[in-house]
Amino acid sequence: MQSDVTSASTTTSQAPQTTPPSPPQESMMDALRSRLRRGDIGQAPAALMLLVIIIVFEFFSDGVFLHPINLSNLILQEADVAVIALAAVLTLLLAEIDLSLAAVAYLCGAVTVVTSTNYHWPAVWALLAGLGAGVIIGTINGVLVAILRIPSFVVTLAGYIFYSGLLAQIEFPNTTITLFDPAIKGIMSNYLTFPWDVLSPIPIIVIYAGLLLYERQRRMKAGLVAGPLWAIWLKVGLLIAFVAVALFVFEDALGVPYAMYIVFGVLIVFWLLLRFTTFGRHVYAVGGNSEAARRAGINVTMIRISVFALGSMLAGLGGILVTSRTTSAPTAVDPRLLLLAIAVAVIGGVSLFGGRGSVWGVVLGVLIIGCLENGLTLFSSASSAFEQMLEGAVLIAAVILDAITRRRRAVSGR
Repeated sequence: MQSDVTSASTTTSQAPQTTPPSPPQESMMDALRSRLRRGDIGQAPAALMLLVIIIVFEFFSDGVFLHPINLSNLILQEADVAVIALAAVLTLLLAEIDLSLAAVAYLCGAVTVVTSTNYHWPAVWALLAGLGAGVIIGTINGVLVAILRIPSFVVTLAGYIFYSGLLAQIEFPNTTITLFDPAIKGIMSNYLTFPWDVLSPIPIIVIYAGLLLYERQRRMKAGLVAGPLWAIWLKVGLLIAFVAVALFVFEDALGVPYAMYIVFGVLIVFWLLLRFTTFGRHVYAVGGNSEAARRAGINVTMIRISVFALGSMLAGLGGILVTSRTTSAPTAVDPRLLLLAIAVAVIGGVSLFGGRGSVWGVVLGVLIIGCLENGLTLFSSASSAFEQMLEGAVLIAAVILDAITRRRRAVSGR
């Protein structure tokens, strides 16, 4: 019997080791049909909408709309909206909402200007004071929502009122304080020129491609479903095309605005944070199903507090961009800034129900809103009322699409 066991073990050890075959790769058309069947259409509608808007305004403006100077001004005008919209994305991913973002932005901008102009702080310390004020405010909001379980709608609406009053109190008896620091003013008025503007995107593109390839390889080793290789190269190719067109346009103007580097730098940081870290996975998990996330061992309370703190910090950065562009800190909060930020997030594909969306949707959303505003201003006959009606129609279309997509995904069991 022992010889039989030995023989069997020898036979087993000499048996050829076979690896399971890798799953067949989907073709591009098969992948597209599969995504359409389950309602996963991503940001394709927003991209198509942007393309239509660009074509229409370019045609009716006789080439003025795509002029490099006009596009450069568009970037500067929408940089603050993009950063605050990213803050809205973070809270929406948790299926929460922050209605205090506009007031927080103006308050943090005022803190920066007051410390710089009235107290003569160096630019770095004044900027840190503004961002720090945003972190403190967000932490307070997060504690009220996560620990005291007060609905975020109520907390942040009350916060909007309170921070608006605090803004007026900080600047009292003035209604506006002028910014004089050249370094802070230069954030929105300086440009990077050749050759540095051409060389700066190269490492970003290389890192982006490397991270996508690394994530695909990691998923394959773990036995998880990995997307086809052509999808990665398609994303990298689109990024290269976007960068090339942007550089071509800006080189024809004054150069690439510093504001553009700030916006894309922030987007890249938060894309890495949400896509490749445990914290990011926990944010999506809490937004998708907070009770299931809690049972899985995720500290839901800390995730909520952290997201509100990060969101208010981003709002503070947006407020600094506003003060840099206008070179002043007013006491009146523009409520439209909040509406635009939420509209940009939703139009960019972030679900109002939480757990789904990407920071890169901010780029599409802000371009759609920015192009609508900029294009309509080229026509003297277009009133602000018509502009608001058109923006509202675009937003409700995005919300309807989100609801339909969510229903189809629920039907398909995703």
